[in-house]
Amino acid sequence: MKTGDLFRFSLGAIVAHPMRSALTALGVVIGVAAVVMMTAIGLGAQQQVTSAISGLGSNLLVVTPGAGRGFAAQAAGSGMSLSDRDAAAIRQQVEGVIAVSPAVRGGQQVVAQGANWNTRVEGVTHDYLAARDLSIASGRMFDDREAQQGRKIAVLGQTVADELFPGLDPIGQRVRIGTVPFEVIGVLASKGQSGFGQDQDDIVLTPLQAARSRLFGRRVRGDNVQQIYVKAADEDALYAMEDDVKALLRERHRIAPGADDDFQVQNMASILEAGQKATQTFTVLLAAVAAVSLLVGGVGIMNIMLVSVTERTREIGLRMALGARRSDVLMQFALESVALSLGGGLIGLLIGVSGALLLAKVGQWPAAVPAWAAPVSLGFSVLVGVVFGAYPAWRAARLDPIEALRRE
Repeated sequence: MKTGDLFRFSLGAIVAHPMRSALTALGVVIGVAAVVMMTAIGLGAQQQVTSAISGLGSNLLVVTPGAGRGFAAQAAGSGMSLSDRDAAAIRQQVEGVIAVSPAVRGGQQVVAQGANWNTRVEGVTHDYLAARDLSIASGRMFDDREAQQGRKIAVLGQTVADELFPGLDPIGQRVRIGTVPFEVIGVLASKGQSGFGQDQDDIVLTPLQAARSRLFGRRVRGDNVQQIYVKAADEDALYAMEDDVKALLRERHRIAPGADDDFQVQNMASILEAGQKATQTFTVLLAAVAAVSLLVGGVGIMNIMLVSVTERTREIGLRMALGARRSDVLMQFALESVALSLGGGLIGLLIGVSGALLLAKVGQWPAAVPAWAAPVSLGFSVLVGVVFGAYPAWRAARLDPIEALRRE
């Protein structure tokens, strides 16, 4: 038999029983669709975690007060164990540092031209922009001299600027933060929503000394700070810098060996790495669970092909009597199995991609359909057809022509 005839007979047998063929391929359809959708959702989760952590700044250490262990341990940021002097020591003594910004923060009501807005206010230094990967859209950032003098000037996030000065240029305008008037000297470039759903543009920056003395005086005493942002030159230097910062602060705070730190150092790179590993494990687990349905689909194909061999015994005997070789019969049934599985894979791939994109749109969830989804899904579908169709095809090829013709 010619190869073209084998393909034609195989497809003809599938088309002759459309409902049975569709139900046979359904297991593969569901399996491939589930694997593609679960993988896309898992990779979307990984992207969301990466975006959420990267939005805080790259190559960044965040030092906060508070003990890290123990029954009576303080929450991060709740104590006042950090100061401007600690930030200055980190800047001067730790290698690989390109920016250090101590900060105090809190919620405040901002009022301007009859409009008011509750927002997050941070008292920072000039290095804050470099540490957090921020830039100025209009105006300027206050310099170190203005920060030390405690000038009553402010840089607005884009959301705050739009709420207080819709359609207007806020540069040079005055706003009241709490009860204290500040002059707007700049507007930050927009960063949009973070991966955690927080509006990163809903913020006001003021000089550290002004925020400490004018806005948060009751909560922040002397030169204490609530956070210190430390920016590394690159990610390779970040881990060594983390150890250096911990050693320096333990020495400065006279912490005895074996005693708990009175501060915490959060490494954004290690947090990102841990988050990515967690979501990768989550993705593999989802894909593995979904792949079980592919095996179920393969078993369904084997079952139907065995039934088909039984039903078509006389047809097989007739073809062998007319000169068909055993290899021709084997190839025909193998092609039927592969065609069923491959067709189910194609339909499952379309459903999986469409379902992933639909879920992303409805749930506002990032969907990342990997480039390998199509070739791997279709290749695995063919593999399922070959593996689970091998035994029925072998059984058909082993039939005795005389016995096959005699069977009713």
